[in-house]
Amino acid sequence: MSHHNSILAKIHTSNQDLAQLVKQWQHEGKKVVFTNGCFDLLHRGHVDYLAKAADCGNKLIIGVNTDASVSTLKGPNRPIQDQQSRLQILASLQCVDAVILFDEQTPYNLIKTIEPDVLVKGSDYEPQNIVGYDVVTAKGGEVKTIDFIPGFSTSDIERKIKNS
Repeated sequence: MSHHNSILAKIHTSNQDLAQLVKQWQHEGKKVVFTNGCFDLLHRGHVDYLAKAADCGNKLIIGVNTDASVSTLKGPNRPIQDQQSRLQILASLQCVDAVILFDEQTPYNLIKTIEPDVLVKGSDYEPQNIVGYDVVTAKGGEVKTIDFIPGFSTSDIERKIKNS
């Protein structure tokens, strides 16, 4: 398979199809990790966070906010990159096994459908307050937090560009 096709193969459009893939991975003894976010301008902080999330298991899935949900969360000037671009960039990362869009305010329904073994978010959250905590822990899974590298955020990059 070409590199281009292998990247595109990581982009999923159906929660149910992704759930089947997760079940297959789990049947093979793989620990499936899920995280989510906007990932608007991919930067060192994102790469560090995603690599550490991937280290929490064997397969990493990223739920990516749609353009509409990014605008709601971050304001009318965001996202800077459209959802298809963000999906493809994330899918190109070696540590990422699958990406999928979600349009709701939270990825709760997606988490409920795919049932990952590990749920990961930044340490700005308390584990019990992370959306999907109840779903993952009810089936014996883990909820983990990862520290961010200080000074690396899309908002910081956006400010730097505007001020230059």
